[in-house]
Formats: sequence, C-alpha cells, structure tokens
Amino acid sequence: MRTCRTTTLTRQGVAAAALCLALCAPAPARASGPGPAGRGGEARTAAEDAGAELVVRRAAAAAALRPVGGPAGAGGAPASGNRPVTRPVARPPAPAGSGRLEFRPCPAVEELPDPVRCATLRVPLDYARPDGPQISLTVSRVPATGLGGAARQGALVFNPGGPGASGMAFPLLGDRPAWARVAAAYDLVGYAPRGVGRSAPLTCQDPAERPHGPTQVPAEPSAAYKRERLAAARAYAQGCARHAGPALGYYTTLNNARDLDVLRAALGEPRLTFMGASYGTYLGAVYATRHPERVRRMVFDSAVDPDPRRVWYANNLAQAPAFERRWADFRAWAARHHSVYGLGTTAGAVRESYEKVRAAVARTPAGGVVGTGELHAAYLQTAYYDDVWPERAAALAAFLRGDEAPLVRQAARDPATAERAANATAVYTAVLCNDAPWPGDWETWDRDNTELARRAPFETWANAFLNLPCASWPVSERQRPVNVGDVGDVGAAAGRLPGTLIVAAERDGATPHGGALELQGRLGTRAALVTEQRAGTHGVAGGRNACVDRHVERYLLTGATPGWRVTCAPHPEPAPVSLDDRAAGASRALLPPAV
Repeated sequence: MRTCRTTTLTRQGVAAAALCLALCAPAPARASGPGPAGRGGEARTAAEDAGAELVVRRAAAAAALRPVGGPAGAGGAPASGNRPVTRPVARPPAPAGSGRLEFRPCPAVEELPDPVRCATLRVPLDYARPDGPQISLTVSRVPATGLGGAARQGALVFNPGGPGASGMAFPLLGDRPAWARVAAAYDLVGYAPRGVGRSAPLTCQDPAERPHGPTQVPAEPSAAYKRERLAAARAYAQGCARHAGPALGYYTTLNNARDLDVLRAALGEPRLTFMGASYGTYLGAVYATRHPERVRRMVFDSAVDPDPRRVWYANNLAQAPAFERRWADFRAWAARHHSVYGLGTTAGAVRESYEKVRAAVARTPAGGVVGTGELHAAYLQTAYYDDVWPERAAALAAFLRGDEAPLVRQAARDPATAERAANATAVYTAVLCNDAPWPGDWETWDRDNTELARRAPFETWANAFLNLPCASWPVSERQRPVNVGDVGDVGAAAGRLPGTLIVAAERDGATPHGGALELQGRLGTRAALVTEQRAGTHGVAGGRNACVDRHVERYLLTGATPGWRVTCAPHPEPAPVSLDDRAAGASRALLPPAV
C-alpha cells in the first residue's frame, strides 16, 4: 500500500489506479541489478558509496560558485522583502554529475506559479559509475521570506512519500498560516525523486494496457480471480523490465538517499534539514543512518516501521488491520450523523448501506464508469483522511436515494491524471520490489492474505495484488534493507545524530503507530515522539492540529524537542455536510490505489 502524505496542493490526481498456468509459466527475463549479492556484493555497494561521495563533492563545489548575494542562484526568484538581489557570475560548463542547480521560472508543465523557481539536478543513474549515464531530477524552491526580520536558517527539503509522490508543489505551502514562520526562516525546497514526474520518469505499461474502468473486483477473490491477478502481476513486472531495461534496478531507497545527499550539497547546505512524510520517513531514516554527521534537523511525519525484517512484505501485511480499524472509524462517524445521511445508526448498519451500493454498481456501473474497483478506491480514502468523510457519506446517501452523480464525480477515474497515476504506481512498485527480498512463491502470499482477510477484509486483497509484481520481479538481486539506527551499518561513529522529531496519529491506517515507536527506538534517546491521540488521518503536521504544529515549528526554528514522548488531543472531527450542500458532490483528487 502506498504511504504518501498529501495536502490539497499535492493531491494531484493519482486516482484510483490462471494460478496453475501462472505458476507453470516460464520465468520472466531477469534484468541485471545493483543488489548486494549481484555484481560483487559489498564491493559494489562500496563503489556506489564512493561514487556518491565524488558527486557530492562536485555538487558542493558548484554550490560554492553560487552568485554573490544570496541563495536564489542564477535565474533565481526576483528579490522581494528581505530576499537579496542576485548577481550572476560566469561559470565553466558543468561536468557530468556536477550537481549544479540553476533556478529559473518553472516550466508550464509543473503548474507552479511565482515565486516558485525550478531547477534540474543531474545525478548518475548508477553511482558506481559517477561519470556514466546521468538522469535529471526536478527541484522547486521559494526562498525564505524573512518576514518579521527572521534570519535565514537554510533550506528545508520535503519528501511526501509514496514512493512515487512528487514534492514539487511543497514550496507553495509557504503562503499558508501554519507554515508562515517556517517559510520566513527557510527556503522551502521540493523535488521529484528519481522516476517521478519529469525526473527520469518510469513506466511499466503502454497507455493501452492501463485500466480504464469500470473495474469489477470481487469482495472475496475466487481461485480463478487469483489466477487472473497473478498472471497480471507477472505481466506488469515484465512490463517494468521492458520499459526500463537495465535501469530498473537503480530505483531504490539507497539511491534515493544518495540523490538526497547530492541535493543537500547542491543547495549549499553543510547539513540537511529535512521533513519526510510516510515513505519519506523511511528515506530520511536511511539517510540519517548513513550520514548522521550531515543531519541538522529532521521531522518524520507518519512513520513507516523501519525494522529491516518488516521492509516491505510484513509492513504491507500490517496495514490491513490498521485500515480495517480506520474504515470502522468512518462508519461509526456516519452512524453518529444518521440524521443527516440516513445510512444507519450503527457502524454495522452503515456497512450494510455501503454493501448495497457495492452490489448495485457490481450489477450496473454508476454512470457507466464506477464499478466495485473504483468504489473501493474512493472509500479507501476514508481510511487515510477524515476530511473526505462528509462527501463520501453524502455520496452513499445520494446514491441510495436515486442520485448517482455525487458518487460518479468522486469515484470515476480521471483520464487527465492517468499518466501520473501510472507513473506513481511504477515508481512505487520498483522501489519496494528492489529494496528488499519478497516471497517468490504464491502459496505464501495466498496463505498470509487469506488468513488476514478473515479479520481485515476491507483492504487486504487489494493491497496484496498491488504488491504482487514483487513476487516475480525481474531484477537479479534485491537490496539488503538498511538497519536503521545502527550507524555501524556504514561504519559511522555512534551518537552523532542530533535531536530529531517524529509526529504520528495514534490510529493511522497507512503507517500504523507502532512504526513511530520502532523508529524512535532506533534513532535513540534524542528522538522525540509527538502522538496525536485518538486520531487517524495520515499526515499530521502542517495545519490540521495546532498542538502538533507548535511542536514542529518550535523544533524547526530552534532545534528544541518537547521530550521523549508527548501527546496532543485529536483535531476536531469533520462536521457533517447536508445532502443539499453542493460541496457534498465535489470532485476530489485521490491518493494512488492503496498504500
């Protein structure tokens, strides 16, 4: 299941994306890969790390040639307020992997208005060959505003998770009240990780191969349906190899961490100030483990469990009961507002109302475009974000009263975002499949998910089928997951990591709260944990809970943490929306299908 933190700015339309024959089919062609056992094992990893250090040094040298006058760089944002005027200087041509950043007005395709500026960061595809084939990562930035006389503290780099999500829209958050003081002190920097968006985009399917809907997904998969999905997973994995070729094995968390270090150096930052959400917390934790001396401050929002024994198969199993609990939270909320929606006075009764809708769209897709697959993807969002609860409840109520239009507007696939959705799924799949070993036998998947679905039926099988390409992944060797918190994993001295801050919701479905506890234990006694009690929205910081935001802001501005473990009261539940309110049927961009 994808684990990406989105806001109304970054929810950019990633909408809901024979057993014997498959098992007896020839194995797919294997792409060579950079895993620890392939191409020399530890020697290769050492070569990649050495190449990364060379690229980092080059990036730092290029940053030192930045135009006199401030951080914006050649072609930077126009000076305003306390932003300095930049004076470009002559520069020699950039060598391969130089890491030079030249910020200019963003291309129209990014849909980022002034004052955001964009650049591209050149990094090696394969860090063992630092002067070999290069890829370009897109970067966005708004310089620190300096409002209130705030001193600039450097760049704050954000990763929204996924893997497969883009952080390019992050700098736009600086205009929001919850971010004003942080934006005064920091350049807000977003980027699209390798494979995402225009950053060496990855795909695994031709447009004609992508699902177009409506899709019909059984509540309980039959043996025949399982055979169909297993064959589709094999075909998807082969499609990734066909489209990416030898590059497929280089989409990994380790390479994402190396790219992040190059970005830090290219921004001219001696140490990294970073905020990662969801999968972004795992990326940050891997970076902190490998480069503790290069960390300045780190915020981990909605933490993935970094235990290498759980990356990634066991982590995905753990999501099912957490999503089931959150799905029940939505139904209990709808039941408390039966007077508005009429869906039932108990969570069980609301589930029966949902099942009536499900049965109806299984017979006749709503609007000809919403089948059970689209319905499930839309209502999975209730397990991520409680701000969708009113409109989802209203759509069910309207459908049961004969009006399918709100449901169609909320659940139908959006052709305009199909390419982004396919790209996000491809990157998600590649990173997770490359990062760690996965069971290669269908029997293990079938056994584990059949047992799990008995107590957590809502999301178990959808999640299993999303990740099933990893069972037949065509890369010869997988990575060995980094032992997060064990700085000896890369030979660094212990105790060099500064204080860090973890924020988490107690009932988060995508990243269960146990992951935050595990991460804190691994980062040591200087890692503080703030828990939003009795809440479950995925992504805690940035305007939803004032208590959480105060802790995050204080930490970013001063480095002070609130203590080992502290709690915040939950943010208010959403108010019900009347069926007469046209907002009840408003369209909303969705997360990728299941993370």
